[in-house]
Amino acid sequence: MYILPAIDIKGGKCVRLYKGDFAQTTVYHENPTDVALDWQAKGAKYLHLVDLDGAIAGKPSNLAVVQSILQAVKIPVEIGGGIRSMETIETYLTAGVDRVILGTVAVKDPNLARIACERFGSERIVLGLDAKEGYIATEGWLETSGINAIELALQMKELGIVRIIYTDISKDGTLTGVNVQATKELAEATGMHIIASGGVASIADIQALLEAEATGIEGVIVGKAIYTGSLILEEALAMAERG
Repeated sequence: MYILPAIDIKGGKCVRLYKGDFAQTTVYHENPTDVALDWQAKGAKYLHLVDLDGAIAGKPSNLAVVQSILQAVKIPVEIGGGIRSMETIETYLTAGVDRVILGTVAVKDPNLARIACERFGSERIVLGLDAKEGYIATEGWLETSGINAIELALQMKELGIVRIIYTDISKDGTLTGVNVQATKELAEATGMHIIASGGVASIADIQALLEAEATGIEGVIVGKAIYTGSLILEEALAMAERG
């Protein structure tokens, strides 16, 4: 299992939200590139970026910051937030992003996911399933659809998606523990590669996910915990390496 430090970008700064609420934003660093370099220096092998402004606008809103990070680090980077057109996908992949995350568009225009997988390859297109009580949230988590997360995952699998980032919004930014059970159920129901996200609070969460890894959970995104110090990134990386 691998660990992906998260860098959420809003207004050009590194922030964290509480339960996806844009009104509850904490700024952790003025320069996201410095944060990216710090996580790389601590041993991270992959970075997870989110353009929060882009998630609302429906198009890239912090591209200059993302490009700065790409130029500075030597490890792969994935990004989500406002990726709703083939043009945006191409912009990020051309800039050097390793893989892009499709969220809202997967619900509203699933054909785009199919075409993207065909054109760029399934390894470069990730489905971001942001769920609340098992149902998909869209538009930067501002709207909850009536679509069941597992059902959408299976539909996307038919279109070529092989990897999912599963975020329990009710856990995100709360430091109350990752939703291992829901993540495990998604992995077992779909047979896809699953990256857990939302609520990671301590090394105990990493251990719990490792114990469920055989189900298809291949990674975990860590955010607020490594910014507050409740989880030490180096310790999490070491545990994940040991398996």
